[in-house]
Amino acid sequence: MERQTLASFSDHQREEALKKYTIIEPYLKKQQGIKEISLENEIPIRTLYRWVDNFEKNGLVGLIRKVRSDFGQLRMSEEVSQIAQEFVLKHKKMSTKTLYRKVVLFCIEHKIDPPSYAQIYRFRKNMPKSLIKLAYDGDKAYKESYDLITIREASRQNEIWQADHTLLDIHLLDEKGTINRPWLTIILDEYSRAVAGYYLSFAPPCAINTALTLHQAIWSKKDPLWPICGIPEKFYTDHGSDFTSKFMEQVAIDLRINLIFSTVGVPRGRGKVERFFQTINQMFLENLPGYIGNTDGEELLTIHDFKEELHCFLIKEYNQTPHSSIEKAPTKKWNDHLFLPNMPQSLEELDLLLLAIPKSRKVHSDGIHFQGFRYINPNLAAFVGESVLIRYTPNDLAEIRVFYKNQFLCTAISPDLSTYEISMPDLITARNKRKRLLKQKLNAPSTIDFLIEEKKTEESIKPPKKSTLKRYYNEYTVY
Repeated sequence: MERQTLASFSDHQREEALKKYTIIEPYLKKQQGIKEISLENEIPIRTLYRWVDNFEKNGLVGLIRKVRSDFGQLRMSEEVSQIAQEFVLKHKKMSTKTLYRKVVLFCIEHKIDPPSYAQIYRFRKNMPKSLIKLAYDGDKAYKESYDLITIREASRQNEIWQADHTLLDIHLLDEKGTINRPWLTIILDEYSRAVAGYYLSFAPPCAINTALTLHQAIWSKKDPLWPICGIPEKFYTDHGSDFTSKFMEQVAIDLRINLIFSTVGVPRGRGKVERFFQTINQMFLENLPGYIGNTDGEELLTIHDFKEELHCFLIKEYNQTPHSSIEKAPTKKWNDHLFLPNMPQSLEELDLLLLAIPKSRKVHSDGIHFQGFRYINPNLAAFVGESVLIRYTPNDLAEIRVFYKNQFLCTAISPDLSTYEISMPDLITARNKRKRLLKQKLNAPSTIDFLIEEKKTEESIKPPKKSTLKRYYNEYTVY
């Protein structure tokens, strides 16, 4: 039989063995006699000699009290144990006394020695709680309480971002003055708990809203209090259709983001963002008029006023206040160790991926027509008659970004939505330059590359530096 080592025993058993050794140590070192030690500690001499003998044979292990291998086990036959377990699992409200009577009746019928009441009591008490939970409450409740899950903890900034939506518990006045409840899309950096991006809308969650939130989260913000930016390594979400869309899949592949989805119907893996929504309710919404739990009848906030309040809370309060789990403000945690985020090569590259709905349009002599508006830019003079791809932000139609053969050409602006206009001399100059260069390249094998390069030669024709575009609130900070 293999000799046991101290490591195979519990801390309590090792501590008790050490106490015994301390008692007999003077005898082993010939400092005291057994009788003297017996009188001092009120321990029989025979017991002390036994301890000495066990120590000399097996060391400290010999002083550990031996426990019977069947200690704590119920001495009930397998058949009796099986029938008792069946009674417990089938009858949720059965008392222990009723269980004991039923087991005794079973034993009498089958001519088996019946157990005692104490044995039945201990048997029921020692039944696995997980087994009882599964029998009484079903598979879903069992998984929620007992399924083993892996707790992920990000070890650095931008390693894992979590995203989710919630219907906020507040009534607001929308743009038409109608009472409505807004949806909030949020992206959190798991390492620092910092808000990387958010989007507020009365429309239900969709792929466009998610893309706009991710666009804001990735690109650098002009607000110095909001430094969080960069491309995350992992993007952790639920199985919502907006997150699992082909569009988001393509974006993730191109940006080299690893998309991770939580198990359907099991939100525990997104616990951090779920707790964040609780913080929104408890620390922010409860103090505002229109909160669903309030009955004070105060005048409701407009969506514009609420956006200002929300931005102030998220960026100036939540991101700057020490978090209980990391004991540091999220912004300071994200800035640890002079972190340098992985950024896209350009804003145009990010726009090409994430700005909403690409549309194909033809360039007319008076510009590009889209959504009942006309968009113009001097650089478009070189592309009259050509088909281009435009991308735009749904909540800001003042301008569109124009691409030709997947290359960014210019930002076209709608005169109807802004006060910026192209002067006639600028337009005539652009047209004449186009004709002159076309004649020079007429015999070239291909004019496509030339048309794209033409954009570089026309950089001298630019709109005035001061533009009074009509933009939505806080365009670069809040979508």
